[in-house]
Amino acid sequence: MTSRTLIADLSSLPHEINVRVSGWVDTVRDQKKVQFVILRDESGALQLVNPALREGDDGAEAQPERRSLTDSISGLTQGSMISVEGALLHDERVKLGGLEVKIGSLHIASLAYPEPPIEEDSSVDKRMDWRFLDLRRKESQLIFKVQTTFEHALRTWWIDNGFIEIHTPKLMASASESRAELFELDYFDTTAYLAQSPQFFKQMAQSAGFGKIFEIAPAFRADPSFTARHATEFTSVDMEVSWIESHEYVMTIHEQLLKSAIDAVIDKHGEDIKETIGVELSSPSLPFPRIALSEARDMVKKAGYDIPRTDGDLDPEAERQLCAIVKEQMGSDFVFVTDYDSSIRPFYHMRHSDNPALTNSYDLLYNGTEISTGAQREHRVDVLEKQAQEKGLSAEDLSHYLDFFRHGVPPHGGFGMGLARVLMLMLGQSSIRETTYLFRGPNRLLP
Repeated sequence: MTSRTLIADLSSLPHEINVRVSGWVDTVRDQKKVQFVILRDESGALQLVNPALREGDDGAEAQPERRSLTDSISGLTQGSMISVEGALLHDERVKLGGLEVKIGSLHIASLAYPEPPIEEDSSVDKRMDWRFLDLRRKESQLIFKVQTTFEHALRTWWIDNGFIEIHTPKLMASASESRAELFELDYFDTTAYLAQSPQFFKQMAQSAGFGKIFEIAPAFRADPSFTARHATEFTSVDMEVSWIESHEYVMTIHEQLLKSAIDAVIDKHGEDIKETIGVELSSPSLPFPRIALSEARDMVKKAGYDIPRTDGDLDPEAERQLCAIVKEQMGSDFVFVTDYDSSIRPFYHMRHSDNPALTNSYDLLYNGTEISTGAQREHRVDVLEKQAQEKGLSAEDLSHYLDFFRHGVPPHGGFGMGLARVLMLMLGQSSIRETTYLFRGPNRLLP
């Protein structure tokens, strides 16, 4: 049997060579004298052609195999999985890449139901119900190819710069940040929680002497949000480094890492993204702008927007407006908002040495939306204990965490970043449902 060739690899093969292609049926045009099938696989689309031979045609009775082939093609339904062997024809008149395969034989691996449950214009919720079919769309396939390249580039940068990859547990004995966003579950004779982030374990690696670590892994938030940018289970991109002097060092790593990953996406998929999704990516310039939160609030207010939040943080509209101002005035899709109030930051963020009301922390905004939070961490155990108490956290619940700091830990910092959110903003998608393989939200546990 001829080995399978991906559609994307056919153009390099000679005219009239025998090939085997496999994929799913996109469309069938069953004309009187000829049949056309558009076949798709994970690499592209291809036209298949068969000179139809039907009952009653001259010589049809003498060619039962050809007539059987014609009947089989007539019975194909959209989404059916097939393998075809035949002659590869180079013909510039063919719109799909100037190639087609003249069908010699056809094997139906799986015949799909005749009526597909979703269409191109189906709602996002309907498409999520049938996600395995929705993912066959060219746009969806490209998104996850981009994700693969993006993640690989992140790992490559980290490894080339001496980082260690870790895999932290997702079952925890106590809260890492806020009990209000924890999923609680029975765990033998006690209670466990799904990890909101690998924060505590990232910091443990600093006490362990790992120096520089990263992780790309699931995280869970029991947040009943129904927005386009929230999920209850998401992929978190995390990093932590030792021996830093301020959060500025973390930001410098963060922007270099992102530039490297976005450049890799542009190099490999830039033209395809432009053609398929209509987004033209450009390499980000370094450094990203840095704006203190107090200044960011003033900039947004000056532009005519009064932030309704009472805690002093930016709301989504303020983020959009700030990014629009930065884009217009500084030409950047990214902006670091720095020096957050300690009242709206976790207890483990280090505070300014000269102003405990502010933290050595930042949010990174991208194309109008926050994608990451980073900070220098507090490494002095007595200060940590005090700040935890101020946040109403129990020292008993944090005892194992605080032990990391009782036996020596260097000054350190890092960030956590939502993968699907970055991809959503990079590729101009309307929701992280489009950039998550299988989305999980307050009312979605299937498929």
